[in-house]
Amino acid sequence: MPTATQAVATSADLLNAMPALLALHPQGISSGQIAQATGLSTATVKRHLERLCSLGQVVRTGQSRATRYRLPEASALTPTATQTSTSPSAADTAHPAWSTAAEQLRRRLSRPLAARAHVTYQRSLADDYVPNHSALLPPSLAQTLANQGRLQGQQPAGTYARKVLEQLLIDLSWSSSRLEGNTYTRLATEELFKQGLSGTDTEAVMLLNHKNAIEFMVDAVPEQGLTLSVVRNLHALLMQDLLADSQSLGSIRQKVVNISGTVYLPTQVPSLLSEMLNLVIDKARLINNPVEAAFFLWVHLAYLQPFEDGNKRTSRLSANIPLMLYNCAPLSFMDVNQHDYAQAMLGVYELRDMALAVDLFSWTYQRSCQKYAVVLESMGIPNPLRLQHREHLNEAMALVVRERQPLNAALQTLGLTPQQAPGFAELLRDELHTLEAFNCARYRLTVRTTTEWIAAGRPQ
Repeated sequence: MPTATQAVATSADLLNAMPALLALHPQGISSGQIAQATGLSTATVKRHLERLCSLGQVVRTGQSRATRYRLPEASALTPTATQTSTSPSAADTAHPAWSTAAEQLRRRLSRPLAARAHVTYQRSLADDYVPNHSALLPPSLAQTLANQGRLQGQQPAGTYARKVLEQLLIDLSWSSSRLEGNTYTRLATEELFKQGLSGTDTEAVMLLNHKNAIEFMVDAVPEQGLTLSVVRNLHALLMQDLLADSQSLGSIRQKVVNISGTVYLPTQVPSLLSEMLNLVIDKARLINNPVEAAFFLWVHLAYLQPFEDGNKRTSRLSANIPLMLYNCAPLSFMDVNQHDYAQAMLGVYELRDMALAVDLFSWTYQRSCQKYAVVLESMGIPNPLRLQHREHLNEAMALVVRERQPLNAALQTLGLTPQQAPGFAELLRDELHTLEAFNCARYRLTVRTTTEWIAAGRPQ
């Protein structure tokens, strides 16, 4: 929650953040609930709400204690049935409700390239940022999104991502690849992952690389945190077999890079790229709010362009690292329109203006929060035995499937006798029975290893 020293800045940001705050409650929300979510006084919140009501940007209903505030119907950010469709055409019709600042930025970016001044990388954007004092997102919005996305209860880092991993692999891999121009449909992507194919065309490779990178994150981030090594390994996994020179995987760029459709020219100095990549990761690690940290990484990694290629997809996956560490809903960029995404990046590249990026990020993260909350709800109450022996289950599955140990031998190796862990042997048998190539990642098993074990008749 904002501190007293942050209150003035937060109050000033509230007008810009209010549409996104109200969008989380399409049926209406009280001024007291907004005050509680933002840390501001009720009087301050009411003053801003009355101003927005007078401008027609907010609708007030009810009286006295029953007073509620909501967005006008045309401005609501809650996804409609057509917007949540998984078809490419439906995804292309979904857009955020752009703020006034974002619309002004869109008009500036609509000018011909010849009318826009050429610019290069400005390190001051990162240098001047002070974690937990500076903010790229309106602080009240970042806090609200963090509250909405956070998994309830004290659980180990990465728990949320593991719980929704099967869905996340499809969502993030497909959405991120589609933003790169990949033409696979969502159903074709799911089939590719389910069959465990190696993929021979570059689009299949792109999708499978995303899957591998996400699985790596889910394993590595809870243990290693947000580090330079994790980010560089993400790039290496994402671009494997897609770069002509394998030595460029995870390496700081040594070549000139040009971005089409923009007057922005990234810096071409390898030493500066290395220095700023370290600085960006170090500062992101210090940010307390995981949503602000995610936005910071997403914007800065794309702006810096530290790698030869694949910078935007690396930035999208890296944005999930703080969310994993704080057990917040993952960010899968669902339904983001390619043109909207490109415009948001251009605003950062050319003008260092975050207005479009803020609107797009907050809109798509709300959609992620809503979807994965439903995914969690559909899972029902977790098995207490599974929670208690989660790591033992991973180890036992690896011994049986990867090492081909008999089930009883695996239990003896782990020292899990029926007296020490009642019911564990039955749980292990059930998990082995339902193990398939498309759900093996939750046990840190590869598709190839799992497929070979299944082909051998599921030896136990």
